[in-house]
Amino acid sequence: MGLPASAKYQTPDHELLDAYSRAVIHAVDRVAPAVVSIDVRKTGSERRSPAQAGTGSGFVFATDGLVLTNSHVVDGASGIDVVLPDGRECQADLIGQDRDTDVAVIKISASDLSAVEFGDSQTLRPGQLVIAIGNPYGFQATVTTGVVSALGRSLRARSGRLIEHVIQTDAALNPGNSGGPLVTSTGAIVGVNTAIIAGGQGLSFSVPINTVHAILPALLRDGRVRRGYLGVAGQDVPLLRRLTRFHHLAQTAGVLVISLENDGPARQAGVRDGDIIVSLDQHAVTSLDDLHRLLTVERIGATVTLGILRGVERLDVQIKIADRK
Repeated sequence: MGLPASAKYQTPDHELLDAYSRAVIHAVDRVAPAVVSIDVRKTGSERRSPAQAGTGSGFVFATDGLVLTNSHVVDGASGIDVVLPDGRECQADLIGQDRDTDVAVIKISASDLSAVEFGDSQTLRPGQLVIAIGNPYGFQATVTTGVVSALGRSLRARSGRLIEHVIQTDAALNPGNSGGPLVTSTGAIVGVNTAIIAGGQGLSFSVPINTVHAILPALLRDGRVRRGYLGVAGQDVPLLRRLTRFHHLAQTAGVLVISLENDGPARQAGVRDGDIIVSLDQHAVTSLDDLHRLLTVERIGATVTLGILRGVERLDVQIKIADRK
């Protein structure tokens, strides 16, 4: 007696498991030789003991010793020690960092280095298998798997700016995974693991590799990413309905100026405490995040028109955008 027709098309569980295992093993074999452990020393602190090592993770992306990691891993370091997968230890120099995207590049001097291959984070899809490799709690070369649980998230960086298009996964990350690679089943790097939600289960976030790729030339050339600067501190506020009607504003919120730097561009242009910013060069400004997005490197040195509400008046102020240091 033959098998039911449906059974002919069923793949045995052990074969499915083998296929999954083979995909993960293949990716790990390609990437793990480039994943490093990073131990940061601060001014006035002693070198960490082995039990305390593993402050963060990173991965070699160029065989001349360039390593990607998180900005928050190496920020403020007086010394950076790197441990390679083969046990070699070397010191690293900070080449550049961008706190707004939580990305940093360090450089080590070592021979026979393996380097990773960048993928395209834009091709990711929810449900896709991803693998994270890092050094949680100092346990080197720890592998964990999961799926892309969401795309297009925004995550607040420690600088206060939003990191856009963040990848959300359910891979089990822990302190020490920061700066490690997020990898597809083909072994291509699609993200830099950056954050977990304290107390959350299965919520981990990675900076897309396409974002990293976009800022990498600036980090290697200048050590930082240039962005426009107004010299204001503000907060998001709702606009009075009668004001939006009177001035024919389509938006319902703006940015209240709560303080100004003494020599900043905004103060020099005549912006005052209590003004509400509603536009920049005809682009509506409804939040600080809108303002940050508009202050691009292309606007540095350019004169822009800042639309403000002062009391019941609508004013346009000409401001020359400065370079944020």
